[in-house]
Amino acid sequence: MSQEPVIAQLSPYKVELEEGKRYAWCRCGLSKNQPYCDGAHKDTGFTPMMYVAEKSGPHYLCGCKQTKNEPLCDGTHNKLDQS
Repeated sequence: MSQEPVIAQLSPYKVELEEGKRYAWCRCGLSKNQPYCDGAHKDTGFTPMMYVAEKSGPHYLCGCKQTKNEPLCDGTHNKLDQS
């Protein structure tokens, strides 16, 4: 089933990640545990993106689910219709 992801928010999520730790970033936008996957994608055709942090510290994970640099924010949310 092909569909567009739900925009969880029109800004990135600032999160603290640990170097070498694996994270499941929500691609569908339906998770109640944003920006992480909680399994809400079931029956949508979406799967989470597994991401391993290259360094510890703050990271900005995409909230609009439109980034071309998954899972990191690339500023695409600034170009979306915010009405």
